[in-house]
Amino acid sequence: MDILHRIGVQNATPDKVYEALTTIDGLAGWWTEKTEGETGVGDVIAFRFIPGGFDMKVIELDPARLVRWEVVDGPPEWIGTTIRWDLEQRDDYTIVLFKHEGWREAVEFMHHCSTKWAIYLMSLKQLVETGEGAPAPRDVMISDWH
Repeated sequence: MDILHRIGVQNATPDKVYEALTTIDGLAGWWTEKTEGETGVGDVIAFRFIPGGFDMKVIELDPARLVRWEVVDGPPEWIGTTIRWDLEQRDDYTIVLFKHEGWREAVEFMHHCSTKWAIYLMSLKQLVETGEGAPAPRDVMISDWH
């Protein structure tokens, strides 16, 4: 089972969105301020939030087109799942097709994560369009899972 989302980032090239997905400063600007590690293929990026965090291994990079991570540490439901970002220029927009792939079952936590991914994707859009995202801990709180 997969979480799927789509956003359009206005007046931004796929290169600019790719940069926000593949640099520590970029990732910290829209997902969580507590982001560290290296961002090349085979490297692991550590993302930390108030209740815990995730370690993502970078498994594929195609500049301005594709970013893929495998979850190597975090909540049990996430371990072994993959995160995929496909980027494509369409007119004045970069279209981002997002997939969090490989959930074993549609537990309540998956519903929660789907909503949070949507919030963070809007933060990514905001960061690239305006220079200012809303990463954790400045994100929209939706429940006791943060």
